[in-house]
Amino acid sequence: MKTILTFVASLLFITNAAFAQVKWSVDPAHTNARFEVKHLGIAFVDGSFNTLSGAAETSDSSNFNQAKISFEIDVNSIDTRVDARDEHLKSDDFFNAAQYPKMTLTNGVLTKGKKGQFVLKGDLTIRDITKPVEFQVTQNNGIITDPWGKTRAGFTATTTINRMDYNIKYNDKLPSGVQAVASDVKIIVNTELVKN
Repeated sequence: MKTILTFVASLLFITNAAFAQVKWSVDPAHTNARFEVKHLGIAFVDGSFNTLSGAAETSDSSNFNQAKISFEIDVNSIDTRVDARDEHLKSDDFFNAAQYPKMTLTNGVLTKGKKGQFVLKGDLTIRDITKPVEFQVTQNNGIITDPWGKTRAGFTATTTINRMDYNIKYNDKLPSGVQAVASDVKIIVNTELVKN
């Protein structure tokens, strides 16, 4: 009987360990979400969002394969270093921040590729549109313990979306037919995760 109880206890321990989740939080002081888009067909304008949050769940403390990822960005925190442009981007021509104040990434799953490389697939919501998106992700120098004893991991994620797919409809054109603001927008997210 004692052997059976020991076996059941061991099985329960193994099962619980297998389903245990390690939780990580985005460190907003060391994370940025940036974008760049071609202007007048000749140059790029870039900007960032200054207020964001996010989280990850992994099966253990050393492996991000199959990690679950979520992210939220405050649209009103947009910053292109030009106040008038920021206000225009918040208007209905672009994000309509008054009605849609958040951009989100939900149902994100990180899948491991070659060494240090991952693919992040999830659902990106901008305005009232949700579409699947795929980021190419690089893990930057593994997992470390910082000088204050916290466990950290850093990643850089990039993708390009067509803003028109998300109802960002501004579409002024030059007499030549070139878009004043291109449809394709490159997104770069540098994030530092801290184990909870």
